[in-house]
Amino acid sequence: MASTVLTGLAASSLSTAKVLVLGSMPGTVSLKQQQYYAHPRNLFWPIMANLVGFSAEASYSAKLQALNAAGVALWDVIGHCQRSGSLDSAIRDEQVNDFASFFTVQPNLQVIAFNGAKAWQSFNRHVLSKQPLPAKLILFQLPSTSPAHAAMGFPEKLAQWQQLKSFIVKN
Repeated sequence: MASTVLTGLAASSLSTAKVLVLGSMPGTVSLKQQQYYAHPRNLFWPIMANLVGFSAEASYSAKLQALNAAGVALWDVIGHCQRSGSLDSAIRDEQVNDFASFFTVQPNLQVIAFNGAKAWQSFNRHVLSKQPLPAKLILFQLPSTSPAHAAMGFPEKLAQWQQLKSFIVKN
């Protein structure tokens, strides 16, 4: 299968966001539906439903509204790349999103949570090495919620993601 040039999703954020959850690049299902974490076996929505207090079965727009109300923003490190399939290991020629501009419109940001190793690695390589971060920003490398990261189950992933709880405004 040939590599395809992909463009990620726009950030879902309000200027009141305290937590930014960064993935690497949305998978095929998410890009097709234009929705973050759209794969039915991805554990992102069940984990966030547990942390924030909404139904994981709610509509996509209701889930985004709940996250925004709780001070949680969503985005990806990579804005454009080539990839065949959905695996992070297949990502090539990655171009990161414009974090310098993003940070200027996010004055309340306290935490960046990386959804998986690829997001963390790409951010380290392309952002941390090239620009300063806002002062006192806390970085959490969290286990991927992707079904491809099956070595860890829901309870173990949820336990790691609980580190964000004190920064989230409960709905």
